[in-house]
Amino acid sequence: MIWLLRDLPPMTIFEGPKKGQGVIDHLMPQLIAGMPQYEHKIMRVNRARGLQMLHENPFACDPALLWNKERAQWVAYSIPAIRAVANGLVVRQKDRAVLEPYLVDGAVDFSALLASGERKVGVVAERSYGEYIDGLLRHAPSGALTPHYGNDALNNLLSMQRLNRLQVVLGYWPEIRYQAKQAQIPEDELEFYSIRGTEKYLSGYVACSDTTQGRQAISEINQLLRTLPHEHLNQLYAAWLDPERQADYLQQARTFFEQQAAQ
Repeated sequence: MIWLLRDLPPMTIFEGPKKGQGVIDHLMPQLIAGMPQYEHKIMRVNRARGLQMLHENPFACDPALLWNKERAQWVAYSIPAIRAVANGLVVRQKDRAVLEPYLVDGAVDFSALLASGERKVGVVAERSYGEYIDGLLRHAPSGALTPHYGNDALNNLLSMQRLNRLQVVLGYWPEIRYQAKQAQIPEDELEFYSIRGTEKYLSGYVACSDTTQGRQAISEINQLLRTLPHEHLNQLYAAWLDPERQADYLQQARTFFEQQAAQ
C-alpha cells in the first residue's frame, strides 16, 4: 500500500522547523496503526506525480485530496477526513487596489476577475481548489492563469508576486502564511480575500486507486475515520489560523464530525 505525500503545510510538512508536525503527519500513524494487515510504504511526490500514481498504480492512496467530479471517476474516496479553510486570493498590501473593482461584500467575484483578463492569477498546476473554484478555472479565458509545476510551485508563485511579475495568487491562506514565513516575507505584506460563492470550509478526503484493493482499503479507512478522535486534528489545524478564525473553525469542525459519526 503506497501512501502518496505532498509537501502541503499545514497538512504535511517535509522540511523546516515544523517538519512532521502537520495535521496529516499526525493522522498517518493512526491510519497505519489501524491497518496492520497491509505493508505500508510512504512516497513523497508533487501534485502531478501523485495523480499519475493514483491513475497507474493498483494500490496507491493519497491522505489529503479534495473531491471533484472529474477525479471521482477514477479514484475511490473516503468519507471526509479533515476540514480546512477554503481557498482564496492573496495580493500584496500595496496591490490591494487591483481587486477592489471585483469586491462584493468583502469577497472577490472571481469569475469577473478572470473574465476581465487584466490580471494573471498564479495557480499550482493540477491542484484542485474545491469544486466551485475548479469550475471557474476550467472556463477561465486563455492567458488568465499562470500555472506553476514542481515541488516548489507555491514558493515560486510567491517569489514572482514579490518581484511584481504576478499580482494575484490563489491558495490556502494557512499554507501561504507558512511558505511566506519560510521565504522571510512579512505576513503583514500580504492580504487574503475569500472568493464569493465558496463555502467557508471544505473537506479533505483519503483517496485510493479505484481498484478492488483500493476500494477495499477505503471501506476500512472509513471505519477508522468514524472512530478516530477528530478533536485533536481539529486543534492542530486551528493553531494555523488567525486567532479570530480559530473559535469558529473549531465549533464548525466539531459539529461537522459529530454529525458524520451519527450517520
